[in-house]
Amino acid sequence: MILPCSSITGRAKHFFSSTNPLTLFSSRIQQEKCREIVTNYKKGIINPTLTIDELWRAKTLYDSTYHPDTGEKMFFLGRMSAQMPGNMVITGMLLSLYRTFPGVVFSHWINQSFNAVVNYTNRSGNSKATNERLFVSYCCATGGAMTAALGLNKMVKNSHGLAARLVPFAAIALANAINIPMMRSNEVSEGMELKDENDQLVGKSRKMAVLSIAQVTLSRIAMAMPYMVMTPIIMNRITRTAYYRTRPWMQKYSEIPIQTFLAGLGLYFTTPLCCALFPQKSSVEVLKLEENVQKEILSRPNPPKVVYYNKGL
Repeated sequence: MILPCSSITGRAKHFFSSTNPLTLFSSRIQQEKCREIVTNYKKGIINPTLTIDELWRAKTLYDSTYHPDTGEKMFFLGRMSAQMPGNMVITGMLLSLYRTFPGVVFSHWINQSFNAVVNYTNRSGNSKATNERLFVSYCCATGGAMTAALGLNKMVKNSHGLAARLVPFAAIALANAINIPMMRSNEVSEGMELKDENDQLVGKSRKMAVLSIAQVTLSRIAMAMPYMVMTPIIMNRITRTAYYRTRPWMQKYSEIPIQTFLAGLGLYFTTPLCCALFPQKSSVEVLKLEENVQKEILSRPNPPKVVYYNKGL
């Protein structure tokens, strides 16, 4: 089992590699080869010609492409490596189409559809949410984001400055606070899988599920904050310049490209850095778990003192 990294610097380096959008262009043959190298290495089967650099490159592509618990290949749009290109385009729309009702509805529908795919793909362990639960989570998050955006737009309808431009971020923060807990609510009701150092399932904890969902929600909001706050501030400054105001063509056509570029630049850094805020493979002492979970684990022969779980992304 790969133990959690306690250093945020080490985690950041890992996620800068595994969230690299270029991994999306790897071929099926490359992915399968990397999967074989990593799974064989975990079993102690090591090709004598395999170098350390080749092993790390294989692990980077494996971590980017396959789910850490199930080992299944993740849908490419749901991978964290798709966050930068996917959210870059969507954020450009969110920050540029916030003034009109159709623009708000369309951009937030697209955004929440993308988020639903990402949240489901990066859920923890082997937990399976029902189709009904997924649909309700999606509808609530989309409805919450649209309601927040439209309501806040009405409050600042006479403002054409920074306040109006910050409405999309407020709506996104609310949607994340709704979508992630609802999408993963079955982990709270059933418990999050706990494993020993040999990757053997030893129990399930609701307490760790609540903590993990809170950490993921905080990470996602923090991930969106820099580029969804700084981009409107920069764009607001640009629109106040004489150069911008005296060029109608720039006022008409430049807003979406500029904000899309700035969002992409921000996402390149915020995606790996915010994924690294908390260990994805986390550990907890058995004595800090719920009493019934402690009893279950400690009743096993040679019980572990520390167990591990995947908090998800």
